[in-house]
Amino acid sequence: MNTTVVKIEKPAEMNVIIGQSHFIKTVEDLHEAMATAAPGLKFGIAFCEASGPCLVRYSGNDEELTRLARENALALAAGHLFIIFMEGGFPIHVLNAIKQVPEVCRIYCATANEVEVLVAETELGRGVMGVVDGLASKGLESEEDAAERKELLRKIGYKL
Repeated sequence: MNTTVVKIEKPAEMNVIIGQSHFIKTVEDLHEAMATAAPGLKFGIAFCEASGPCLVRYSGNDEELTRLARENALALAAGHLFIIFMEGGFPIHVLNAIKQVPEVCRIYCATANEVEVLVAETELGRGVMGVVDGLASKGLESEEDAAERKELLRKIGYKL
């Protein structure tokens, strides 16, 4: 087995969701989930088909985000992996809809951080072992840090 680290290429602050699915209709179902979960959201989706022609299938409502999804999915080339790039919303707006797509098996990450994907390659193919989502922890939050976190969540409307 060989292991590879694949860095997800994306603009800073852009959100990405990486997951695993199991069926060719994933692209269409994820497109519908994204479009109905958060109207006005821009997104691009790509899915690594793991049988038959083994193509990267793709869809989206934004050309640039769809290009990013295609290119990153092809770099990963891991069976049944999907990747979604999005603007105009946050993963919290769409994650439940994505998880409700019947063929979705797991979500590896949903983040705006830098992401590296740990990929294993065997004679059969490639698969995702996990992801590195952002930087290592540097310590515990202080009371001041906790107050800032709570203030931010209320300021942006996620807590009352």
